[in-house]
Amino acid sequence: MVELAWSWLKFQPQSKLAQWYEERYGIGSKRSRRIGIVALARKLLVALWKFVEFGEVPEGAIVS
Repeated sequence: MVELAWSWLKFQPQSKLAQWYEERYGIGSKRSRRIGIVALARKLLVALWKFVEFGEVPEGAIVS
C-alpha cells in the first residue's frame, strides 16, 4: 500500500488525497513525509475499497 501511495502522488497529483498529503506533509521533514505516506496509504485503501464496492471514484482522480 505504501508503494501504491507513492505512485498515487506521482500519477494523480490533482486528486484530493494527493493535495491533502502535500498540504499536510509536503513541506515537512523526511520523517514526517514517511509518516504521512502511511496515512495516505490508509486513506487510499479506503478510497479504493469504495471504488470497488460502490463505484465511487476518489475526488479529483483521473480514470481512463
